[in-house]
Amino acid sequence: MPIAEDDIKLAGVDRIVKALAKRSRLFWETAGFLLICLVGLADYAVGYEVNLSMFYLIPIALATWFADQNFGFAMSLLSAVLWLAAAIGSGHSYSRPILYAWNTAVRLAFFLVGVYLVSKLRRSQEMQQVLARTDFISGAVNTRYFNELLEMEVERLRRYPHPFTLVFIDVDNFKTVNDRFGHRAGDNVIRFIASELKRQLRSSDITARLGGDEFALLLPCTDQSAAEVVISKLSNDLTAKMRRNNWPITFSMGALTCEAAPNSSEDLIEMADKIMYAVKNSTKNNVRFSTYKVERTKRKE
Repeated sequence: MPIAEDDIKLAGVDRIVKALAKRSRLFWETAGFLLICLVGLADYAVGYEVNLSMFYLIPIALATWFADQNFGFAMSLLSAVLWLAAAIGSGHSYSRPILYAWNTAVRLAFFLVGVYLVSKLRRSQEMQQVLARTDFISGAVNTRYFNELLEMEVERLRRYPHPFTLVFIDVDNFKTVNDRFGHRAGDNVIRFIASELKRQLRSSDITARLGGDEFALLLPCTDQSAAEVVISKLSNDLTAKMRRNNWPITFSMGALTCEAAPNSSEDLIEMADKIMYAVKNSTKNNVRFSTYKVERTKRKE
């Protein structure tokens, strides 16, 4: 099978999983409970000669994946009880009563192991997603994920009139730090800057490291006047802390407020990059602001 076709199928599965994940916790708790009850009724209807234990695992796995592990454990206990009730109700009898308890315990253990494995798989997937989206050194968002978030913000602006601000930051004299103090010190500087950016901004704001000595910020619902206050304060605070740590570092920043949706997010990235480099190639240690908007022409009477 061609690789491209495999990629298409995996992308389709990923979209389905993401769509299901958007459902609320209450939805999955209710759906898991109802599905398990339906399996219990089917178990009772077909009788003890047909083993439906595997079918209990489907709602248990869904509840564990989309709700949480504890709810999966609760559904496992409910499934074991329903299986026991179905066995007794369908007329199945054992030579000794203790076998009811033994078989119920075995099935419960089987269900609990399933919950544990699904939980481990879910945590592993979440960790992989975090690693795929995070810059290893700084802990900030990486370039690929930042571009995805920016594209989402552009799409949102096409639907709702909420401006956002894109900020490109170049760390001036970073090479001097590496040459004078070593690359380990340079990595510590990058981590410190990323930490300060995230600490001083809102939880809804995005901090990304684009590579080397460049960072980017995405500030949703932020017009130019608000951006000027936030970014100017941020620049002053960062520069002061660089001096306090005896690092010969300043910051060249270009801030672009987007009031209208551009043709693509790449256009915004190019514009913000040019604004930042205009600062970098002139005075350094400064911030320049600009706004992208569509000028409306007046109709002639």
